[in-house]
Amino acid sequence: MKIAYFDCFSGISGDMTLGALIDLGLDPNLLEAELKKLQLEGYKLSFYKVQKHGITGTKAQVELAHHHDEHNHEHDHENDHDNPHTHKKNHEHKHTRNLGDIRQLITSSQMDEEVKTKSMSIFTRLGEAEAKIHGVTIDQVHFHEVGAVDSIIDIVGSVIGISALGIKKVYSSPLSLGRGMAKSSHGVIPIPAPATLELLKGIPVKQTEIKGELVTPTGAAIISTLAEGFGTMPEMIIDKISYGAGFKDLPEQPNMLRICLGHTTSKFESDTIFVAETNIDDMSPQIYDLLIDKLLVLGALDVFLTPILMKKNRPANKLTVLVEQQNLQKIHECILIETTTMGVRVYKADRKKLSRQMSEVETEYGKVRVKLGKIGERVIKVLPEYDDCKRLSIEKGVPFLKVQQAALKNYER
Repeated sequence: MKIAYFDCFSGISGDMTLGALIDLGLDPNLLEAELKKLQLEGYKLSFYKVQKHGITGTKAQVELAHHHDEHNHEHDHENDHDNPHTHKKNHEHKHTRNLGDIRQLITSSQMDEEVKTKSMSIFTRLGEAEAKIHGVTIDQVHFHEVGAVDSIIDIVGSVIGISALGIKKVYSSPLSLGRGMAKSSHGVIPIPAPATLELLKGIPVKQTEIKGELVTPTGAAIISTLAEGFGTMPEMIIDKISYGAGFKDLPEQPNMLRICLGHTTSKFESDTIFVAETNIDDMSPQIYDLLIDKLLVLGALDVFLTPILMKKNRPANKLTVLVEQQNLQKIHECILIETTTMGVRVYKADRKKLSRQMSEVETEYGKVRVKLGKIGERVIKVLPEYDDCKRLSIEKGVPFLKVQQAALKNYER
């Protein structure tokens, strides 16, 4: 399976991502042909080679046909990390796009459905972050036209590139952040920008001494949506390495995003999840039912209780929650608010797993979804969905096992 590791040693932005994908071998003509399906006019997309501290990489640049001096990442707070025209802004341009406009542009295009879905997921995350920071609803978030065009090209182009290169999983290093203050259309804001930090909740970051914005909201939205996990490089064989350049030159280090493209060596899929656990010896058992339901709604992969004996020989329960990184913060808060515990232990756990695929079979009792566990294309396990079997068992007045066996039998046929 082809995977990519984003090494964000100097942060990440939309154009750095696009540049790194071109540097990785994405055909610029294919990219432009796909982007034309958006029916987005009045821009020019160019790529050129640059060097940073002796390392050669690719720079992506979006120019508007009649606004060359307005290369304005409105929602990127006019950072000069990836913006050659930071000091040449013209804020009199009043055409804006809201999320509904962008959704219409993407969903009405002839692009691949998966590209459209992932692109809108990124834009929705970005819109939610901006809405929270500015105290408005997501539909009231507006992107100035110049910034909207940049964002659409960077976000949709990145998704097109990952798909075209055949990358099935994206992983990322912890994100390096800059510091200081920056001017935006809203006034002076701290770095990292508020929207950036909102997008990076639950993701490992490290703040550097570098003055200026390293992670932009667009870059944060892309990587927080697409990455399966954040940490050290997963077990992989590296086939190719690329560099996407930001505009600004940093004296401290190369202002670049590095992508390592390779493939997994294991027959099984792998990822990293988090385990959150705590010992509870003073809570009514009645609370666990609601607690477990709430944790599952918040994105827990599994929740279970283990009987233990604590200090002073007290019988207790160890509450364990398996969770992906993006939902970890919400799980912490739920446990600390809803239970009597004063703290939660958290640690990483590496998983090896079968790839999963959902299918559906017809039985004499009705349709049943089945979960397929696979190694490559070989099906190893067939598991009828419990909820479907339970519902049909009740509706048709037949034993649960009969429904389950019918699903298995019909799948084999």
